[in-house]
Amino acid sequence: MIRAIRASKTAAEERAVVRRECAAIRAAISENDQDYRHRNMAKLMFIHMLGYPTHFGQMECLKLIAASGFPEKRIGYLGLTLLLDERQEVLMLVTNSLKQDLNHSNQFIVGLALCALGNICSAEMARDLAPEVERLLQTRDANTKKKAALCSIRIVRKVPDLAENFMGSAASLLKEKHHGVLISVVQLCTELCKASREALEYLRKHSVEGLVRILRDVSNSSYAPEYDIAGITDPFLHIRVLRLMRTLGQGDADCSEHVNDILAQVATKTESNKNAGNAILYECVETIMGIEATSGLRVLAINILGRFLSNRDNNIRYVALNMLMKAMAVDTLAVQRHRVTILECVKDADVSIRKRALELVYLLVNDTNVKPLTKELVDYLQVSDDDFKEDLTAKICSIVEKFSQDKLWYLDQMFKVLTLTGNFVKDDVWHSLIVLISNASELQGYSVRSLYKALQACGTQESLVRVAVWCIGEYGEMLVNNISMLDVEEPITVTESDAVDALELALKRYSVDVTTRAMCLVALLKLSSRFPPTSKRIQVIVAQNKGNTVLELQQRSIEFNSIIQRHQSIKSSLLERMPVLDEANYLLKRAASSQATVSLTKSAPSAASGGSLKVPNGAVKPPPAPLADLLDLSSDDAPVTTSAPSTAPNDFLQDLLGIGLIDTSTAGGAPSASTDILMDLLSIGSYPVQNGPPATSNITSPDQVTKHAPGTPQVIDLLDDVNAAYPSITAFQSATLKITFNFKKQPGKPQETTVHASFTNLTSATLTNFMFQAAVPKFIQLRLDPASSSTLPASGNGSVTQSLSVTNNQHGQKPLAMRIRISYKVNGEDRLEQGQISNFPAGL
Repeated sequence: MIRAIRASKTAAEERAVVRRECAAIRAAISENDQDYRHRNMAKLMFIHMLGYPTHFGQMECLKLIAASGFPEKRIGYLGLTLLLDERQEVLMLVTNSLKQDLNHSNQFIVGLALCALGNICSAEMARDLAPEVERLLQTRDANTKKKAALCSIRIVRKVPDLAENFMGSAASLLKEKHHGVLISVVQLCTELCKASREALEYLRKHSVEGLVRILRDVSNSSYAPEYDIAGITDPFLHIRVLRLMRTLGQGDADCSEHVNDILAQVATKTESNKNAGNAILYECVETIMGIEATSGLRVLAINILGRFLSNRDNNIRYVALNMLMKAMAVDTLAVQRHRVTILECVKDADVSIRKRALELVYLLVNDTNVKPLTKELVDYLQVSDDDFKEDLTAKICSIVEKFSQDKLWYLDQMFKVLTLTGNFVKDDVWHSLIVLISNASELQGYSVRSLYKALQACGTQESLVRVAVWCIGEYGEMLVNNISMLDVEEPITVTESDAVDALELALKRYSVDVTTRAMCLVALLKLSSRFPPTSKRIQVIVAQNKGNTVLELQQRSIEFNSIIQRHQSIKSSLLERMPVLDEANYLLKRAASSQATVSLTKSAPSAASGGSLKVPNGAVKPPPAPLADLLDLSSDDAPVTTSAPSTAPNDFLQDLLGIGLIDTSTAGGAPSASTDILMDLLSIGSYPVQNGPPATSNITSPDQVTKHAPGTPQVIDLLDDVNAAYPSITAFQSATLKITFNFKKQPGKPQETTVHASFTNLTSATLTNFMFQAAVPKFIQLRLDPASSSTLPASGNGSVTQSLSVTNNQHGQKPLAMRIRISYKVNGEDRLEQGQISNFPAGL
């Protein structure tokens, strides 16, 4: 059969051979053929190993087990082990046969039964047959004892309650001389300790002396060919005994004291030039670290690991680094002695060893050794592989930030890292650096000069460019005039034109990165105030981005150009140096960034509950981020600040924009309680200032102003509102697009308004993939119906319409307000426009 299967050239031929053989075996089973039963079972086992179903032969196993001869029983038990597992109900029928064979006079049949029971024993079988197995632990035959001990392990795992039945036998068997029995019994003792607290206490009292004797005898024994591996006697028994010692000695001082001497003997006598010896030494170190060992013994163990680090084998070095990381919690000072060797492992050719050694170095750093360790790591940063630089950079930044007590040293190290691997530095690291520079007034001049020199030497590192650009924009006059020079510095000559050159070069070099270019534009704007002679040149540089396809850069360029050109009177005050950033508050926020991220994600649905966004097909699309992030209202990287609990009830600017308001009490007096800051900001004018005449700016019709006496609150007649005619408004208009709103109210529902939006394309190109989105404050409910089309014809030849249903839950108290975002494609290029609508007619 095997020859025929192997000769099959295709899977179909193999299946045909197996089908023929299975049919013949079924026929033999139905005819109760006893002569070839064991051969048929052998065939079934081979077929089973090929992956074909053989369940029809299960009962044949039981018949073979029940036979009297050893060959039949041997095939039967082998078939039972392979074809069945503990989940099969057929096993209930074999329990009686197992019991008879466990009491058989032939030791080989007893061995077959023990092997089968050790492989397929279920909980029920364990309870039924545990007495027989326990009795067999006391027999004279060593092989039977060994197999009984291994079978006992299976029984204890299945039924931990039976552990107390084997405690006494296991402890007494530790006096055996046969190594096979000893290994099995030691493993049984380890399993008993895991299964029962009582067994653990019992073995601590009755087995420690036996384990010490076994380890001493094996360590001091002469050459024994049957147990010798590379000149070491039975390393497997060594390791099993050491593991059991670790289990017994953990948390027990008396037990640990008994094994200290033998552990020291094993650690000093075992040869380390062979792999088997290294395995024993490693297990010995683990045991020393796991028990209540003396300090001298721990130092010895860590010294062994130090020798491992010098080994040429990568696996040995790796396990040594792993063990040293665990040892840090036990004896940090002893590990520190091997700092030089560990640092060499950071430069290893194997990436796994490099990463593990770097983690260990990070644990080794403290206030006393931070400077030499950081210097070594920074020096290696220059020559390390690119794949490793990201991890190494992150660890160096973390070390410098965590342990630096001298701000000057911190700045020097961070400048080095930014110069060498600025492209691998995380955003929060250079943000933190900027915060520190902002607070260290005495080091601002040094920082801007150092960064300028670094930028001239190496302007290809992104994070370096960002920090340098920010500092030049803020402290440009310190750079040019060599203000706040330190003793360690040498004066440098930098003209105003040189500073602008550096920013212009960075702006052109980083043409892809929007954040860097935006920071360059801000820095140039600030230099136009710091260095008036360069203002014209800066205006030309800034104006080059007026037609940029990136909306952010385009908007900044246009606005900054306007500031330089038209607003000279306010430019100096507008572009003053940034106020000192709150370092403590920033660090607190950064430490809790993960919790804040989770919190913001959870609060996202409630932040936009007043105005769910809908996609053109009418399906609701829940925003994955807070509303302000969705509409890009906040800055690029600044976290959204939720409104404070103390916010006034009628202040809904936070509701709309998701940002905190600055206290205006220092700028021209605080607004009165009844003043709505949003209306004041947008000049809507439909809500009066207390004790003053109502503002009327941006009101499209005089009829919209309700006449009332000064100093009295405005009262809106809701019945008049229902029937009032609301004029159309141009809600939004750009060079590309015009949006017109028409309004309609239903009688008896003054708070509800139906808005008909009409979109017109003002360009000569067709706009495709058109999508309109809107967001409103929490007190307003918004529903968007699907748009009539997703394509806007060119040159105003037709328009797209869309209906909005708006419910103002504070009608008569707060006016409508809305933020909109429109996305579309022009000639295959994605475009995005956004704005706010503040000229809604009064009474909506």
